[in-house]
Amino acid sequence: MFVGTWNVGGKSPYDGLNLRDWLKSPAPADIYVLGFQEIVPLNAGNVLGAEDNGPAAKWLSLIRQALNSDNKTDHERPQYHSNATWLHGDQQTNLKPRLSFSNLLSLEDELGQDDFARLLNFQSNLNSAEEDSPNPPSMAGSPLQRRYCLAASKQMVGIFLCVWVRADLYRHINNLKVSCVGRGIMGYLGNKGSISISMRLHQTNFCLVCTHLTSGEKEGDEIRRNLDVTEILKKTRFSHSYKDLQQPPPESILEHDIIVWLGDLNYRLASGRGDMHELLKRNDWQALLKRDQLKIEQRAGRVFEGWEEGRIYFPPTYKYLTNSDHYVVQTSKSKEKRRTPAWCDRILWRGEGLKQICYIRGESRFSDHRPVYSLFSVHVNLANKPKFHTIAPRSCSSEVSTNTALSSSCVAKIQAEELSFTY
Repeated sequence: MFVGTWNVGGKSPYDGLNLRDWLKSPAPADIYVLGFQEIVPLNAGNVLGAEDNGPAAKWLSLIRQALNSDNKTDHERPQYHSNATWLHGDQQTNLKPRLSFSNLLSLEDELGQDDFARLLNFQSNLNSAEEDSPNPPSMAGSPLQRRYCLAASKQMVGIFLCVWVRADLYRHINNLKVSCVGRGIMGYLGNKGSISISMRLHQTNFCLVCTHLTSGEKEGDEIRRNLDVTEILKKTRFSHSYKDLQQPPPESILEHDIIVWLGDLNYRLASGRGDMHELLKRNDWQALLKRDQLKIEQRAGRVFEGWEEGRIYFPPTYKYLTNSDHYVVQTSKSKEKRRTPAWCDRILWRGEGLKQICYIRGESRFSDHRPVYSLFSVHVNLANKPKFHTIAPRSCSSEVSTNTALSSSCVAKIQAEELSFTY
């Protein structure tokens, strides 16, 4: 499962914006969970007026192209050589043409953590190897040809969450529901808050929570962010219907088997930036992370108790000058509001059967935030299928109506039951 989050700074995507650098992975994922913040400017018209669905439709179109394009160049397309061999000492592992995450997971058990890491690195660099060798054989029906369907999408002002699944998994997803919680102006408007999508894949319940929490780096702002998390957990509810009586789905976030929380959490670095410039110059991220508010608050048990986050080895994701690799705070010429660099954009999780493979940021200069993504292996329960709750076989079309995907029901496949809390 691929999970990505990106605050796009209120900018609508332009035609041809390349998302493949963000969505690339050592092997194609089965599920893509993509969350955005500020897909529209957070002005009074967008917060109080009619919702602008135009940018969301553009993002969906670009994502569909990136996931399903059959026109990738050799440089952009992952290469799966049928005769590729990875060598380490006396070990020799033949890479199969179909190298899925299940293949990778089994190899991890066989090779051990260090060797598995080398294999991942090898697989990701296959594109640049053997440039003069003959092209690999055609692989119709392979992962290169696999297609992805939009299972669900939902927008609340600037927050946007969409879930894409491999076409052959599409019919195994059911009980799709959505719940929105506003935490913005006056404590309930949708310029800040959460979108949560609940779904069942086979017999495993997933909850995917995309959030944009309270901003600001004044002392005490982290307490407001902690309160946002508490209120989202308390107010997010997924409705039931009479059809669910045989196997009632979860009603709250924490009742799910697997939970992923992603978004612009807005936690900053604790005050005291005397040596910050020096630490930035030295790329001493571990020293800076000691001041990370989210880590401090989590260790103190004030927020996300029992949740996990991967080790961070990438630079702060915020705040950059427009179309630049320089932080706003690093230049005295900028007239923008100064912001201390921080890891605002995060991915956390909890639940059994979820194992993180990597935690990385992208390098697109489109926004003042850098995108972040994580890859997970997920164990899904296939047993104990209900006897009385039959799911008719379904298939997804290659084109999904934008109006259907962005309607209040928020689902491309089935009618999801939506429950929004705005108090």
